[in-house]
Amino acid sequence: MTSEALRKILVAGVAVAALSVVGCAKKAPEAAASDAASEATAAASDAAAAASDASMAASGAAAAASSAAGAMSAAPAAK
Repeated sequence: MTSEALRKILVAGVAVAALSVVGCAKKAPEAAASDAASEATAAASDAAAAASDASMAASGAAAAASSAAGAMSAAPAAK
């Protein structure tokens, strides 16, 4: 995995952790619902973006690996 993909997975993990903290925190009932909803929405958006970026990075890595495998199979065998 590339460092970029690992970084994006880490960001997604942090977003999930933030959702967990927001969900477990005790606040005043009215303020808590509004704050939790806005924080959860922001964290979910960050997680979705990180997941999308990680998916694109994984797809690019798979394409590169496939291309390298094709090049290796086309190369003459060393004797």
